[in-house]
Amino acid sequence: MTDPLPPGAPATPVTFHQRTAAVADRLPRLRAALGRWLATLPLSSERREDIVLAGYEAMANAAEHAYPAGEPGPVDVRAEALSGRLTVTVTDYGTWRPPSATNGLRGRGLLLIDSIADHSAQVHRDDGTTVTMTWLTGEAALD
Repeated sequence: MTDPLPPGAPATPVTFHQRTAAVADRLPRLRAALGRWLATLPLSSERREDIVLAGYEAMANAAEHAYPAGEPGPVDVRAEALSGRLTVTVTDYGTWRPPSATNGLRGRGLLLIDSIADHSAQVHRDDGTTVTMTWLTGEAALD
């Protein structure tokens, strides 16, 4: 039997991690797996939909922009639920390309992520890009 956490100790995080090739036909399965994991958490359906949408947009950006055509690399999706906070990170190991000019129909993924997540950040490294999205949950959302 496992001893319970001592009073006042932080709860053990609930985590999700999957890796797949960053190609369009693999991403729906990854999106669905993230959605199933989120369904186990005490979140509203609207909040879950927002998290899945933002996560999928970051995955799609990795698939479309990180790797040369015909040479897909991996994309990692990690999520962690702590008391009052849920964080999703999407990491590719390709090359960052700044957003190009848009015809008005595309090129709004990072703006969408920024508008859906309570906090978001992109870190561009020589060996890839990580998009981190955070949502406040429960009491922390009221602060």
